[in-house]
Amino acid sequence: MRVGILTAGGDCPGLNAAIRGVGKTLIMRYGATVYGFSSGFLGLIENEYRILTESDLSNILTLGGTILGTSREKPFKKTDQYLKEIDKPAIIKENYEKLGLDCLVCIGGNGTQKTAYKLQQQGLNVIGLPKTIDNDVWGTDISFGFDSAVSIATEAIDRLHTTANAHRRIMVIELMGHHTGWLALYAGVAGGGDVILIPELPFDLDAIADYLKERLRKNKRSSIIVVAEGVINKENKSAARYLSKKIGEKIDQEVRETILGYIQRGGSPSPYDRILATRYGGFAAELIAEKKYGHMVAIRNDKLIALPLGEVAGTLKKVPADHPLIAQAAHIGTSFGMPM
Repeated sequence: MRVGILTAGGDCPGLNAAIRGVGKTLIMRYGATVYGFSSGFLGLIENEYRILTESDLSNILTLGGTILGTSREKPFKKTDQYLKEIDKPAIIKENYEKLGLDCLVCIGGNGTQKTAYKLQQQGLNVIGLPKTIDNDVWGTDISFGFDSAVSIATEAIDRLHTTANAHRRIMVIELMGHHTGWLALYAGVAGGGDVILIPELPFDLDAIADYLKERLRKNKRSSIIVVAEGVINKENKSAARYLSKKIGEKIDQEVRETILGYIQRGGSPSPYDRILATRYGGFAAELIAEKKYGHMVAIRNDKLIALPLGEVAGTLKKVPADHPLIAQAAHIGTSFGMPM
């Protein structure tokens, strides 16, 4: 077998563990030749790759980032280059066929799985692996990268508690999550956030201000607001800055904001993500050996399954309003920005 591997989209902890899981299983169990493409789909377009040996895949389990590099190249998007008659999907297919690949493993989030599905429609054999710190890939209980990001964000919230309490401040921390609030919800609950705001739930500024004033009346020295970056505001500011300004206008208490940013993506993966990425990789290799192409590896109730890429592509997994973690957090006094 000849199998290509690429990592696309934003980086996150666990990518190297996934590359290792796929590559080592293919090489050591199935005797395959593994091609590692650089910089995501850009490597396929420019035919930039290297043969990965078992030695290349050793000692990378704990590393953050990706040894293959990544990019946000979207080969089916009509960019200026596309209009200059550069047919990127055709070039990808040509390079795939010239190398005699039996399958292409695409490791990435929603955009990557959508591109993988489109390549499948072009005639390529494709397998997808879900990664994202946002945990918003449809069809799987969890994507690798999420657990690590929750740990990083939770530690940041823990640290904000001490400085907020020392100065009697309201601290607003903005976490990643353009369209979904999984990271803000989980890190917010784990870090003891007093207010948690996510894109899936509407919020009312007056209700938040009333909640914070009530905490002051109860002599609670500080408050922590955890907000996903995708929470909508009318001034096109960052969510944290918008909230800091608006809440500061409604309450007589000092408000400060922190935008955690790319720290959430970096560093070594958590043990859970190392294990999950390894399991995903090994299962992907099994699917390839059995020629079960056109699927994304997923996990449900701790059981690995294969989902047709057509079911996954273009669908976001959003936090449901009746999620049990939201209910439990509300039961212990956490505000989600609505009147009590």
